Amino acid sequence: MTNTYRYARVLTIAGSDSGGGAGIQADLKTFAALGCYGMSAITALTAQNTLGVQGIHAVPPAFLKAQIQSVVEDIGVDALKIGMLHEPAVVEVVAWAIDHYQLTRVVLDPVMVATSGDRLMANETVQVLVRELFPRASVITPNLDEAALLLGHEILDADALNQAAQDLLAMGAKAVLLKGGHLAGDEVVDLLVQADGPSRRLASPRIASQNVHGTGCTLSSAMAAYLALGHDLSESVALARTFILGAIAHGADVKTGHGHGPLNHGFLPVPLHRITNPPSTSNT
Repeated sequence: MTNTYRYARVLTIAGSDSGGGAGIQADLKTFAALGCYGMSAITALTAQNTLGVQGIHAVPPAFLKAQIQSVVEDIGVDALKIGMLHEPAVVEVVAWAIDHYQLTRVVLDPVMVATSGDRLMANETVQVLVRELFPRASVITPNLDEAALLLGHEILDADALNQAAQDLLAMGAKAVLLKGGHLAGDEVVDLLVQADGPSRRLASPRIASQNVHGTGCTLSSAMAAYLALGHDLSESVALARTFILGAIAHGADVKTGHGHGPLNHGFLPVPLHRITNPPSTSNT
């Protein structure tokens, strides 16, 4: 029997952004732009645009579980990106899925605060997220606002990034990409810290743009895509960061809506990657 082929398969478990700039929509655009086959399990519907979040309609946990089962058991998953989880029962469904399907490349973006400043996660859900998903994720990707909520204090400058990242590791994470984009200055500094690996500081000049809605979703989904393509975590972070800088730069002069516009996810798309799939390889 000859070999067949498959695509690099990435599942996003996250909320839907009706404005198309963040959430499931940004994730699927990113997967496609990087040559991966994207799938989704929607945790919540939002009424959302470039100005903010006007409403959230939760998906029942049982139906979230059904979505996950449908895609994993038929198509399979090479990497998982986790975004907005609005209640403890939803977090527990995701934890079950990681264990039940033995998912090993897991990027957790702890979506707690929208670009507009809207709070998206209650304290009870935060506690369950830390307990259930921090140990199961390959890496967590908080921004400074999210890290401040998790740690209970602000992170005021780049010198404080390392201690904050170490404190997040102490909460059970295997690796932390702490995003410093909200700090003032002409340079953006992100820090990757791993419990069982080297740290990596990534810095780049700040790109002036009003169109930064969905940057966190895009970065984490790009990381998941590169993990699905076989890169290690450090490489995936660096490649994802290069992608998002390009998406910001190519969307900076475009007007979309009246607030924080989206990135240009399609600035340099590549064809879907085909991966050799030997006859003995299962779908999952």
